[in-house]
Amino acid sequence: MSQVDVYLVRAFSISGQGGNLAGVVLHADALTDLQKQSIAKQVGVSETAFVSQSDKADFQLAFFTPTVDVDFCGHATLSVFWLLRHLQHISAGSYQQETKAGILAVEVLLNGDVLMSQSLPIWSAEFSAEDIAPMLGLQPQLIAQSGLPIQAVSTGLVDVMIPVPYGVLDCLEVDSDAITRFCQQHQCVGFHVFEMNPPEAIYTASCRNFAPAVGIPEESATGSSNGALACYLNRHFGYQQAIFEQGRAMKMPSRIMTQLIVDNGELTQVKVGGEGAFSKLISICMD
Repeated sequence: MSQVDVYLVRAFSISGQGGNLAGVVLHADALTDLQKQSIAKQVGVSETAFVSQSDKADFQLAFFTPTVDVDFCGHATLSVFWLLRHLQHISAGSYQQETKAGILAVEVLLNGDVLMSQSLPIWSAEFSAEDIAPMLGLQPQLIAQSGLPIQAVSTGLVDVMIPVPYGVLDCLEVDSDAITRFCQQHQCVGFHVFEMNPPEAIYTASCRNFAPAVGIPEESATGSSNGALACYLNRHFGYQQAIFEQGRAMKMPSRIMTQLIVDNGELTQVKVGGEGAFSKLISICMD
């Protein structure tokens, strides 16, 4: 029986606190997918990233929740590159990662923060407030009054963008079983519920993310879904920069920065970033 070292990193933390824990396994080339899945289940955080060599990019990353592998994970990507910089395996600069969502650019800033590129948005189905609201313990008119659509959007993973009025976000009564069935039926990862904050607030919007279908009841920071939300807000309000808060209800507050590059009215780049912080190193037993 051998052991695998797993670094736990707080992605999108605020001054080293809060954030979203991701597991990072370096030098994972010899691990099989079954072994990676077993390790991710034992680690028990929302995603664990496995870093291998790549002949197409600087690194190859694979992402596993406790129950399944996923094509991409924003907060685990941030954790990987923050850790590589923290361990002095890389310096500040631009890199490429090979993922199942494609080859994506990552920039490591001089202060150690990480800014990662995501796929351009793919706009999918819209859903009715009558279908969605009961799964969140809300009356449909609370969602409908925003005038914004409930829509599935992907910049790497498909999440359903769900607007709620300011002050409602912390009052949700989530039906995880119903969300799981819905996401499996409509081939999406989870629900990304958000409320727009007043103009004077630090954060553009506050968010909660529910992905029980992939083993994550609620997540305190999600890079991919906030990249999709940035594109959603750009489409409806013209935002090119936004800062999102997530994890407040879990007492794990997180800050996610987004930046969109628009050229001649066309969205050309989606960037999501933030800081990381080391939590601890654990060892996982593996057959």
